[in-house]
Parts: sequence; structure tokens; C-alpha cells
Amino acid sequence: MTDQSPENPPEPRTRLRRWSRRTLLVLVTLWGLVTAASMVVVLSTETRAAVPAGLSYVQAGDVRTRYREWGSGGSPVVLVHGAFESADAWTPTAEILGRTHRVLAIDLTGDGYSQRRPPYNAAHLADQVNAFIAAMHLSKPVIVGHSSGAAVVAEAALRRPDAIGGLLLLDGDALLTGAGQKSPLPYLFIDPYRTALLRLGVRSDWLVRTAYARACGPRCPRLDAQGVDQWRRPFMVPGAEKAVWAMLREGVVGIPTSRLERLRTLNMPKSVVFGADDFVFSRSTPAETAARIGAPPPTLIPRAQHMAFVSDPGVVASTIDALTRR
Repeated sequence: MTDQSPENPPEPRTRLRRWSRRTLLVLVTLWGLVTAASMVVVLSTETRAAVPAGLSYVQAGDVRTRYREWGSGGSPVVLVHGAFESADAWTPTAEILGRTHRVLAIDLTGDGYSQRRPPYNAAHLADQVNAFIAAMHLSKPVIVGHSSGAAVVAEAALRRPDAIGGLLLLDGDALLTGAGQKSPLPYLFIDPYRTALLRLGVRSDWLVRTAYARACGPRCPRLDAQGVDQWRRPFMVPGAEKAVWAMLREGVVGIPTSRLERLRTLNMPKSVVFGADDFVFSRSTPAETAARIGAPPPTLIPRAQHMAFVSDPGVVASTIDALTRR
């Protein structure tokens, strides 16, 4: 028998084994508690949100596409949102632009309320944009892409230059190496943990408002309850969660530099617009992007961040209008 009196304490190896067993027990207990809590969250949030009534849809290629429309006169403009946004985000700019143009904004597949149909890459999304233009019988519209939507409209122009009247990249460089790479999150988190985390985040008014304020900046209007619902609801409708993880696996939509530079050969008006304080990209990005696509020097909106179409809708509308007149 081993004497473990104060005069003869346990050997270091014995103490290590006891510490390891305690640590393992604590970790197993924590894992059990987290798993149980995650299951409770998943089961208690199983009900999906309803898609708002009265939305407008058109079949655009293989995607039943939701769209919004402002104005009826003037040349057409098609607005394409960025990652995890929707057509509704364009409202401040579209209301102004719609006074002199027919303005249409779409929900790309995977986001908003359009049919969710992978793959969520630049080629498929660009085909959706071009199919929408054809389905709506638009004659050479100017197409505008925000953030990752810049890659979508760039690819759309490259695929159907004969159908496009002009191209504007807003707060986006259109590159695969731009705002982000493929995310490891879908692989690091498995169910029920990732579903629980997503649902808790989406249901947090504070988190929705914080993410919006971080991207939009201090000059953007604060989200009221209706605004929070506008940004949150698309993530709560049937099929949204599966699409979120699929889009994260794809990474931020972009196209290779060599392909983007082919835009220089296209004979159409082009423009690049950035918030001067956009934290997503470097200070040199706007000028580099304009040079790559053969556009004039970029327009920089003072004190605007990554959502200039919300913080400075008048300026953005004016730059789009100017492009339609070139």
C-alpha cells in the first residue's frame, strides 16, 4: 500500500493522472451541457418565418427571382446587392434614382426571397442577372453591383456585353482575393451547434443592429424594429440556413484578376465608386479597380464606409445617373 500522508505526498505521475481525469470529466460535462443547450435552442426555434406577402417574382433562368421596382420612365437600371443583403437594402438610393429612371433591384439566389438554387458562385449569379434582364425585356440597362455583387455584375457584363448599357462597381473590387476567402466555419461547426449559433445570432436585435452599424457607419440611420426585420427575416425563411452554410463554403463571390481585366476591352461606360472610409478594402483598391476595368478615376464618397448606398443615397444615385448619360 502506498503511503499518501502529508509526509509522503502522491508521486507527480499519480497527481498528473488525477488532474487529467478531473479535466476530462469537466470537459465532458461542459460538452454535454453545450450540446443540451444547443438542442434546446434548435428545437425551440424550429418554426420558420413566413415570406412577406405581395412580393414580385419573375422566372430568371433556373431561379424564380424576387425583385423590386421603382419608377417607370427613363433608362433602366438594375441593382445587385452584396453578400447576405437583399433588394430591400437598395431602397434609399432606388427611391431617388426612380424619379428619373426605371429601377429594378433583385434578390440573388441564396439571399433575400428568391428561390435558393446552388451553386452560389459568380457564374451562376451572373446568369441569373442576365436572365432577369431578358425576362423583364430591359434594353441595355446600367447594372450596379455592391460589394460582392460587383463580381456578379462584372461577370454578367463579360457574358452578355451586347445586353448591357453600362457597369458600376460600388464598394467592391470584384476579385476572388478581395473582401474574403472561403470560410472554415461550416467545417469547424457541426450541428446542432452551428444551427443554434446562427439562430441565436439572427434573433438578436443587438447583433443585427451592431453588424449593420459596423458596415454602414455612424451616418446611417439606426435600424428600427421594421429595419431589423428587413435584414433578419430572409435568414429565417425555409431553406435559408442551408443556403447560408453553402455560401460560406463558396466564400465571398469574386472572379480572377485576369478575367476582370477583360472588361477593359468592352466598349461600354464603366464607373467605380467607393466610400472613402471603406474599411473592407485598402486605400489603393478604388484606383486599382478602376484601372483594371478601364474606368475613369474612381468616385470617393467622403466619410462613407462600406454601405454608401445607405449612408449617401443621393451621391450614389447621382453617380449612377451620370453613368447612364455617358
